[in-house]
Amino acid sequence: MIGRRRPDPDGEPSSAIHIGGDSIAPIQNVVGRDIRGVHQSASVRHTAGPEDVRDLLTAFRTELDRHQQDLGTAPVLRGMTETIDAQLTASPPDEGVLLQLARMLPALVVGTAVQEGGQALADAITGWIG
Repeated sequence: MIGRRRPDPDGEPSSAIHIGGDSIAPIQNVVGRDIRGVHQSASVRHTAGPEDVRDLLTAFRTELDRHQQDLGTAPVLRGMTETIDAQLTASPPDEGVLLQLARMLPALVVGTAVQEGGQALADAITGWIG
């Protein structure tokens, strides 16, 4: 739950707030003072299903078709979509392959016209497989 207070494990009063996510970076408030005792966690497993992945895959392929002349990585991205599609029809799908593709996809689309669709597809795969 976002914004809920978490008890201090040492038993001392704290202003720790659970803000979600999976980060351990230092946080500062707007006046530059350190905020201590902040713990973040996230569980993304089963936040999406294979139907969500298929829908986003279809949308991503449409984006690829529309922008392929501007993308140097279009052939690689097209190959990735074919592999994802094959895994969606496999029974059972190879989770390792899907997770590897989900990790690689954002780096290949960053700063391109298909970044949003590629990131959404990667997030959906991670949400489905974990």
